[in-house]
Amino acid sequence: MKNDKKLLKMILAAFFLALAYVMPFLTGQIPKIGAMLCPMHLPVLLCGFICGPVWGAVVGLVAPLFRSLVLGMPLLFPTAFCMAFELAAYGAASGLMHRRLPRKKPYIYCSLLAAMTAGRLVWGAVMFLCLGAVGGSFTFSAFLAGAVTNAIPGITVQIVFVPLLVMLIENPRFLNSGD
Repeated sequence: MKNDKKLLKMILAAFFLALAYVMPFLTGQIPKIGAMLCPMHLPVLLCGFICGPVWGAVVGLVAPLFRSLVLGMPLLFPTAFCMAFELAAYGAASGLMHRRLPRKKPYIYCSLLAAMTAGRLVWGAVMFLCLGAVGGSFTFSAFLAGAVTNAIPGITVQIVFVPLLVMLIENPRFLNSGD
């Protein structure tokens, strides 16, 4: 039984990684807001909630790097590199918070908001370090633009859809529908 749960989590993590790889193709068809929808963030957040903090962190770390190495998008440095840390924080924080807090609707939102905040702070710190290491600069206004202003459509989608999908997936009637 325990091995079955581990295998299920591994399969789901692979599914979420595949979604993180494919979703930017779908949102890229909307040129003005495609990247602003943060398409790789959704599967990583869901992976943290459903599979736990370790799988969430692994999928978050791998997704942007894998996509960059295979497709050249996002650019490996600094974008994909910094996104890898951001998404790893998303996956780890959503999984950890969801594991620690009661499994009730308000706490799903608390876990999500904590994960989104942690991920954006990690992204800002890593961007600051990376750009500073190559002689560039990363100002507070650049952080606000990248983490908040330009990401408002993605933040909205995450706040609306992630809790709904988590509640749907964790609903016992949904999980046992094939029995």
